Amino acid sequence: MSAPLWPAPVASGPVVATVALPGSKSVTNRALPLAALADGPGRVRLALRSRDADLMAEGLRKLGTRMVPSNESVSSSDWEMTPGPVTGGGHIECGLAGTVMRFLPPIAALADGEVSFDGDPHARKRPMGTILDALRALGAHVDGDRLPFTIRGPLSGGEVTVDASGSSQFVSGLMLAAARFPKGVTVRHVGPPVPSMPHIAMTVQMLRARGVEVDDSERHVWRVLPGPIAATDFTVEPDLSNAAPFFAAAMVTGGSVTIPHWPAETTQPGDRLRELLTGMGARVELTAEGLTVHGGGLHGIDVDLRDEAELTPTIVALAALADSPTRVRGVAHIRGHETDRITALATEVNRLGGDARETDDGLEIFPKKLHEGVFHSYDDHRMATAGAVIGLAVPGVEVENIATTAKTLPEFATMWAAMLRGDAS
Repeated sequence: MSAPLWPAPVASGPVVATVALPGSKSVTNRALPLAALADGPGRVRLALRSRDADLMAEGLRKLGTRMVPSNESVSSSDWEMTPGPVTGGGHIECGLAGTVMRFLPPIAALADGEVSFDGDPHARKRPMGTILDALRALGAHVDGDRLPFTIRGPLSGGEVTVDASGSSQFVSGLMLAAARFPKGVTVRHVGPPVPSMPHIAMTVQMLRARGVEVDDSERHVWRVLPGPIAATDFTVEPDLSNAAPFFAAAMVTGGSVTIPHWPAETTQPGDRLRELLTGMGARVELTAEGLTVHGGGLHGIDVDLRDEAELTPTIVALAALADSPTRVRGVAHIRGHETDRITALATEVNRLGGDARETDDGLEIFPKKLHEGVFHSYDDHRMATAGAVIGLAVPGVEVENIATTAKTLPEFATMWAAMLRGDAS
């Protein structure tokens, strides 16, 4: 049975709106495991509630953490968290969440019994061998090389060499639990460059904020010393990557969109939107009210997005509407994301009459008039939002399965409609 089609709204004029975003998935899905491994009860405020975040919370419950939500809304919650001994014997459902399938196995290796993992059909194709082999090398017993797999500890830690060129999550996953291993963990990367390095910096920063000693002074080596993880009262930043489609709306329509509470300093890769959108013709200003993007012209760009690959679908959507060619480089690893995003983006832009061409490590997009048609999401939240961006300027675009945006932005369709009305959220 095919997923329903969502008629993408066409903008009737310049979009002028303020859009309040829920918490960062990347920060939420690091803060929750760290709170679960802490040396006492703590709180994670304004945590994202989405499919990925809820799967993380449920997985941590299965591993022995008591989690009580408060101040709940559709897209956020404050979590009161009481760590307990890591327990085995359970099953963890990963969905399509890379953070769940890569961050929870090292924690499961602390358990007193076997833990099984599985996920959505496409999740079974996502690369997992790097982290599972690393856990084997550190002493865990692992049955399987991809989902589904089972894992059993205990392991004492030590040094392990990995090729993390497929995902920075392999490094972060090992580091998040490392302080709880008797010997800590040293992760040494050998291979092509690691993508999304800001996400590793985020992990390091969040560990240090909880008193964990991390030495990253040597290039491509991360040493996490054993010791307690301090309990904290932590507030999650807004998800800056989820700002991308809303800012894109300002650019496509020649309007302005403000995202409140934009941090002055952050490790989130989404902060690079300030540079990228300026390069494509926007005027960007950060004030006490937040970050505002003012649309003007919409031009192509030549850009390496290795460290900000999650922004690729939005940049490609803008490129398909721009007045000059765009080249996106350095994102070969997104072929292993929720779907093969390079092929999916080229296919869907071309389905609407565009000219998008795959390269070894990205895409080239050339200006061409687009027409109506179905934009398939491939059960990928960022593909769905890319289709919505194109639909602002191209009448008759229908996005297949807009509900997949619930992975990180549960109220996307409602927020999109409110933005077009000019409502402040």
